[in-house]
Amino acid sequence: MTRAEHPLVEILKQRIVIIDGAMGTTIRTYGMKEADIRGERFKDSKKDLLNNGDLFVLTQPGMIGDIHRRFLEAGADIIETNTFGATTIAQSEFFVDDPREHGGRKDPNFYQKVIEDEFLKGLAWEINEKSARLCRSWADRVGNATGRPRFVAGSIGPLTVSLSNSPDANDPGFRSVTFDQVKTAYKEQVRGLIAGGVDFLLVETIFDSLNAKAALVAIREVFDQDGKELPVMISAAVGRGGETLISAQTTEAFWNAVRHVKPLSVGLNCSLGPDLMYPFLSELAEKADVAISCYPNAGLPNPLSETGFDLGPDDMARSLGGFGREGLINIAGGCCGNTPEHIAAIARALEGVPPRHWEKSRKGAETGESESATGVEVTR
Repeated sequence: MTRAEHPLVEILKQRIVIIDGAMGTTIRTYGMKEADIRGERFKDSKKDLLNNGDLFVLTQPGMIGDIHRRFLEAGADIIETNTFGATTIAQSEFFVDDPREHGGRKDPNFYQKVIEDEFLKGLAWEINEKSARLCRSWADRVGNATGRPRFVAGSIGPLTVSLSNSPDANDPGFRSVTFDQVKTAYKEQVRGLIAGGVDFLLVETIFDSLNAKAALVAIREVFDQDGKELPVMISAAVGRGGETLISAQTTEAFWNAVRHVKPLSVGLNCSLGPDLMYPFLSELAEKADVAISCYPNAGLPNPLSETGFDLGPDDMARSLGGFGREGLINIAGGCCGNTPEHIAAIARALEGVPPRHWEKSRKGAETGESESATGVEVTR
């Protein structure tokens, strides 16, 4: 089978690539209220919707497009779709009555109804497809205007349920949802993102490795069934010990669990802020034979801060600039607390800094051997 490099790979060989910042943080700077996210379409919804940021792509697309524009003008090479929670399972939190309020519990029977719900399925598809198209239009517009290609990553976030742990301390074997149900929800999201024209699929903020495995299996099945394949990027959230939070895999174990996917990149995001993330990023950069991404929170949460996080643009630029000079990263940006101003500062700090070199060998990945190179291959 002929393998072709994605255009981004050539750029990754030449310089550190910039990914955008926090959609949720930036949305808050627009002062949106409950009525703004509801619009006419969702005016009669029974639950509060303001924390359902993905819904803004349907009710306030002008604002979401403006945020994409600002991140691109700040220097982002990659912008993410506003689809972090755009699955039937995640959207059910805002549109389905919680059985726990009536003495019941969320269990596989509950989530089977969720993934079969026609309203939720249609809503999830629409959010993913429209968000991808909006992202695509802005990436192409700015790319054409500047003569510098911009790319769209389809954001596939974690869910509000875990496959690794029981929500019931008295019943450790209980799981709210099944692997197949999670996989089904992710397959629908993946198809919507591909239909909207994304360049890559980004499985991000992984705190439960089994949930992430379901997402990666879903992606593989969609590729095989639909005959279209895109590069995959993978990014985990880690705790203070370098573990993927709920599922508690170490950084190295996490990489070993996903390396068979042959991702375009693997990395860390969200989490602890750049300083506390450093040792785990360093370990991952040493172990992985693909590009490394890093887009941490702007420090730790601080409700007294303007953005809700400790670090300003100069602080993030200093930290990410240091990561770049140490040869740890290929893709850099910011997660929670990072506005377009943060991304602009990070981009300036990394301008002219050489990218990390990584080893690649498809044969080596299978046999334990490796050979020096400066790129990765992806199938198209």
